[in-house]
Amino acid sequence: MMMSPDKQTLKRAMDGDGAAFGEVVDICYDSIFRFAMKYTGVRQDAEDVAQLACIKLAQAIRSYRFEAAFSTWLYTLVLNCAHDWYRQQNRHRSDDVEIEHLASPQDSEGESQIYLRQVLAQVEAMGDGFRDTLVLVAGEGMNHAEAAALLGVKESTVSWRLHEIRKKLASAQRQEGLQ
Repeated sequence: MMMSPDKQTLKRAMDGDGAAFGEVVDICYDSIFRFAMKYTGVRQDAEDVAQLACIKLAQAIRSYRFEAAFSTWLYTLVLNCAHDWYRQQNRHRSDDVEIEHLASPQDSEGESQIYLRQVLAQVEAMGDGFRDTLVLVAGEGMNHAEAAALLGVKESTVSWRLHEIRKKLASAQRQEGLQ
């Protein structure tokens, strides 16, 4: 789950205190990066998303209204940055080139990143919201209600998306086993 600064630090950052904003970033950066890594599956891409999120945080922190938990607000901000980044990158990139770049015979982490990218690509192809749902529930450990609230959908929608993801991945695994 996202780490959150205390209310006083947030208020100071919202009032333009640079040191307080630096403290907010220090407290939240590891969580931002971890979430971006789960969303992208590639370290360099996660660093790009995290950087975008920190820039967006600097621009948007004054709009936080303490109506929801800061972590919920920050998840939404990072998720929006990940969406923007993903759309921009998919206009300019071939997944095959990236997977070749990651592959290294001695690198088991590279293999797991390749597998993660493949799974995320399959889930992304299912349509809007599926990747977000998977990353929030499986990656961040949110329950269905928490993910639904963050995504602005019904809890049953989150449950249905996860069910569909499981079916799709199981089907793909069965097909791979036949080949």
